[in-house]
Amino acid sequence: MIILYEVYENLYVNMTNRCPCACTFCLRQTKDEMNNSGSLWLEREPSVEEVIAKFDKFDMKKYRELVFCGFGEPTERLEDLLKVAAYAKEKFRIPIRINTNGLSDLIYGKDTAPMYEGLIDTVSISLNTPDRDKYLELTRSKFGIESHDAMLRFAGNVSKYVPNVVLSTVKSTITEEEEQKCREICDKLGVTYRIRNYE
Repeated sequence: MIILYEVYENLYVNMTNRCPCACTFCLRQTKDEMNNSGSLWLEREPSVEEVIAKFDKFDMKKYRELVFCGFGEPTERLEDLLKVAAYAKEKFRIPIRINTNGLSDLIYGKDTAPMYEGLIDTVSISLNTPDRDKYLELTRSKFGIESHDAMLRFAGNVSKYVPNVVLSTVKSTITEEEEQKCREICDKLGVTYRIRNYE
């Protein structure tokens, strides 16, 4: 199983295939790997100990960031993720990022933002669109229409505990007017807006 894989100058952690969304644009619908990683579909979810043991096979000094992002939503295993992050933070002194759909509050039925404090340096959230109906149409979230509002609420809350919170949309998938609305949402929340290229 591919648990750790390299993308550019970062090392990525793949801990689950579970996700509450079935996004129409998700990469895993058209491919099974990233950057020649080998298949990121997991036969089973690795234990925290298995993930930690994999670090010995990599030169951790050469990476800019450790990124929790695989073929599932990383916060589906939030407590285990944070255990791995705590180990990596202490042993390697490396910046840690989570790429997420921002729905961990709905996954666990509580405010999860305080759990990230002291362990995560960047939370990157897929905003996708400023419109809650279009968001549901795109993400097909199992949590329904409340998903967009919950994601934005989480973004605002987690910014109190994490130094860098980024909401992103994909270039050319929404209009300039929609991008401006996204920028205004981010300004209101006090987080960074990023327009990224589709990979």
